[in-house]
Amino acid sequence: MSRGLGDVYKRQGYVMTGKLYVVGTPIGNLSDFSPRAAECLRNCDFIAAEDTRVTLKLLNRFDIKKPLISYFEHNRRERGEIILARILGGESCALVTDAGMPAISDPGQDLVDICIASGVNVVSVPGPTAFATAVALSGLPSGRFTFEGFLSVNKQSRAEHLDSIKDEKRTMVFYEAPHKLLRTLKDLYACLGDRRTAIIKELTKIHENVERTTLKKACEKHENIPIKGEFVLVIEGAPQAAPEIYTVESAVAKAREFTDGGMSKNEAAKNAAKLTGIKKSDIYKILTEE
Repeated sequence: MSRGLGDVYKRQGYVMTGKLYVVGTPIGNLSDFSPRAAECLRNCDFIAAEDTRVTLKLLNRFDIKKPLISYFEHNRRERGEIILARILGGESCALVTDAGMPAISDPGQDLVDICIASGVNVVSVPGPTAFATAVALSGLPSGRFTFEGFLSVNKQSRAEHLDSIKDEKRTMVFYEAPHKLLRTLKDLYACLGDRRTAIIKELTKIHENVERTTLKKACEKHENIPIKGEFVLVIEGAPQAAPEIYTVESAVAKAREFTDGGMSKNEAAKNAAKLTGIKKSDIYKILTEE
């Protein structure tokens, strides 16, 4: 292990033996690659990469030389077992994706799962994450939000996903590829109606762009222009229903519904007061005068 951060790892107990390191990589700007992440890649035994060609560019940029093994959606079961066997044999593996944190809307989740099930220590080396960065730039409510990932290309799964979010009140975040963007915008508009949205392209890259608009306007705009780049969509949640405002008259009407159901006037006034916020005494007085 090299001097510098490597010595810090040793002192803090980060001995790279038989562990899976989940390592965040830049989502566009290579300057966002952390010193800790670089040191981890230098000192692991091998790297499991979504696309070895993409990862090799990153390694060359930071003068890191390590064996690579491809691990992606279509070979994850076979390669997952191979990687796990090597880790159980005492090697350390760094899991990386093309951009961002592995295992989030990513086949790396399966590798993390089988390592945990086999008692392997899984260690985080965090880095940039597109969905959190997009929410911060969107200008939409960020106190609570939900990450929805990619909409399925399967018609039934896509319809079920859209149906499940139509009443979602939190801000929603989606990822989308350029050739699918227009269809996704149209499907979201058809399901959710016209909502405020931020369409964020090429995060942290030279041509980063944030388009703050509505779903309707976005559909109209992107119908007629070439679509390039990787996108994050941040969508406004469903509007909150305005709370019902009760008057004494409406509170008494509610109490009458209770008495018609067999409740005493005293109990009816008590329950109507809890429901409406109107004083029980005011409701009860009118009820007893009838």
